[in-house]
Amino acid sequence: MTVDIIIRTLSLCILLAGAETLHGIARAVLLVPRIGKKRALRFSIFSGSALAFLICYLQVPGIGLSGLAEHLVLGLVLAGFMAGFDLAMNMLLLKRSLIKALQDFDPATGNLLVFGLAALVLIPTCVAWLKGTL
Repeated sequence: MTVDIIIRTLSLCILLAGAETLHGIARAVLLVPRIGKKRALRFSIFSGSALAFLICYLQVPGIGLSGLAEHLVLGLVLAGFMAGFDLAMNMLLLKRSLIKALQDFDPATGNLLVFGLAALVLIPTCVAWLKGTL
């Protein structure tokens, strides 16, 4: 793995984190008052995954990966980064305990974040397949 790939991957992580942060703010401000928290969370799993797909569609080919394994590893890195970012934001900005922050990953509480992370693992591979580089 080259330094260039590491920098491009880190840049993609930061870009995804910024986009998903804005997505979460938009959900809280625009959707929750209109349709309620539970429905907004359900809707946002699809819109957030679509947003992540669009960003990856534009950025993943430029990273320079080849093969299924490299794209799956990228997906795991992205999902791990986003999970850590979500926990950090919950604990540092929202002042929630780790136990409360982990509830975002529990579908039984109405949060479907874990499914978005699972999609994120597969998105780079899907992009490579669609672009014909896999």
